[in-house]
Amino acid sequence: MVLLLGLITLVSTLFGGLFALKFQDKLHLILGFSAGAVIGVAFFDLLPEAIDLGGKHYSVALTTSLVAAGFVAFMILDRFLEIHSHSSEDPCENEKHSSFHGATALSIHSFLDGLGIGLAFKVSPAVGIIVAVAVLTHDFSDGINTVNFILKGNGKSKTAFRWLLVDATAPLFGIASTYFFNLSEGGLGLVLAIFCGFFLYIGASDLVPESHHRHPTFVTTLMTILGVLVLYFAIHLASL
Repeated sequence: MVLLLGLITLVSTLFGGLFALKFQDKLHLILGFSAGAVIGVAFFDLLPEAIDLGGKHYSVALTTSLVAAGFVAFMILDRFLEIHSHSSEDPCENEKHSSFHGATALSIHSFLDGLGIGLAFKVSPAVGIIVAVAVLTHDFSDGINTVNFILKGNGKSKTAFRWLLVDATAPLFGIASTYFFNLSEGGLGLVLAIFCGFFLYIGASDLVPESHHRHPTFVTTLMTILGVLVLYFAIHLASL
């Protein structure tokens, strides 16, 4: 059952990425939607899960502090690597570094998605299914976002597809890893809080500005709002 759900997450992520590859000429609109989707995942999925899992063991203040710490940590990482990329005479190299950061973060997050599913099933099948449904609601946008990060950094479609495969298979490795160790509910909640901060930075500081770059802001703003709303309703419908 657990591995089957992992395979479903793989298919969902692949479909999202292939969708982004097919409509590259509308990339700014997809980026706008992705920005809203990433922010929506952070607020409506990662943060509530972090508070729910960690709230039994830690204060909400600690959880939200780790969200802030994740945001600042990713900002420092992003700017530290940008400093090094500025030494390159090729301006495209800066974009490649940023794209690599985003695709890597999404792939690690997908690994944690699988980790969360596997650990949740160790708590109980009911909890496992709830976590799995929450993961599935945003896996499609994860695939879109992974491809977008590579394409906006002037990466080739083949490179984007390779990263898509990494992101799509990451949950399977996450699930498989839970057969070898255990992580407490509280510990998992803290990890999710940190990644919530990562995603808030990626959405607000990277995807939103990039989606508006050299394009009218009205339509892309609507797409960002649409991304937030789609994730909001998808996650809340899944929890009914």
